[in-house]
Amino acid sequence: MTLSSREVDLFERSRGRLEAIAYRLLGSAADAEDAVQDTFLRWQAADREHIETPEAWLTKVLTNVCLNQLTSARARRETYVGQWLPEPVLAGDRMLGPAETAEQRELVSIAVLTLMERLSANERAVYVLREAFGYSHGEIAQILDISEPNCQQIYRRAKQHLGTDRTRMEIDAAAAGKIAEEFLAAARSGDTEPLVRLLTDDATSVADGGGRVPARTTPIVGALAIARFLRTVFTPTDAQRAIFRNIVGGSVAVYVAVVNGGPALLVVAGDRVVGVLSLDVTPDGVAAIHVQANPDKLERVTRQWAVAERGEPLLDAW
Repeated sequence: MTLSSREVDLFERSRGRLEAIAYRLLGSAADAEDAVQDTFLRWQAADREHIETPEAWLTKVLTNVCLNQLTSARARRETYVGQWLPEPVLAGDRMLGPAETAEQRELVSIAVLTLMERLSANERAVYVLREAFGYSHGEIAQILDISEPNCQQIYRRAKQHLGTDRTRMEIDAAAAGKIAEEFLAAARSGDTEPLVRLLTDDATSVADGGGRVPARTTPIVGALAIARFLRTVFTPTDAQRAIFRNIVGGSVAVYVAVVNGGPALLVVAGDRVVGVLSLDVTPDGVAAIHVQANPDKLERVTRQWAVAERGEPLLDAW
């Protein structure tokens, strides 16, 4: 069925919100775009004259498309090489969606998107729609075709599984930059002590290479173990540096960035982002480092970086 210009405009006005919902549900900007496009095709094919509330209809369709994708994604991740991490996006990307409250900002952090992999598909949908977009339990129940009491129970269960009671830290762009600079300086010092001081005792480091590039297939746990590993990464021998440059296709520069609302280091080779180190900061220190190196998950951030305002690199020609 042909869409009128009004119907096209209505969908386009909803696109940003739909993308933001899909990104939180799927942890992938590329998959979120596919889900929104699928929703558009269903909008195009629908009997639109009988849709009383288009925004609610679009949200329901999108959510169910994402639930189907989550089911198939879970199956694919059983054979995923190494650790799976969400796709990072730079500050200003509309995938990040609403950011008026601390809860909304935290929900799109790499740390929480990673934690949400613990949830069932329904738990994730209820939690996202409630926490990030303020839908009532009654509205969510209609979207998921469940009862309102069941929705409330799923929401409570999701919160328990996530364990998101830790103290939140509000970090602006300037503070994020200083944290990332201090972290890189400590990593390059050649000594483990400066890094250990920045990390929590039970800190973890997780890397996602997706089988495309070399990356540890198991997390590193503990401040000292992480510090020792990062010391070798950021103060390499000439032989190690040559191997790394061969992998990424040349020398790299390291920049400070804000990724998913938090401090990060971008590793850039030529015009490509080849790595993103996201820091999960708590009042006690850096609790987690999430390293995204899978090229498939760095295409969007590379496009963003090409047009972003950037300062001088913290580390050039590494």
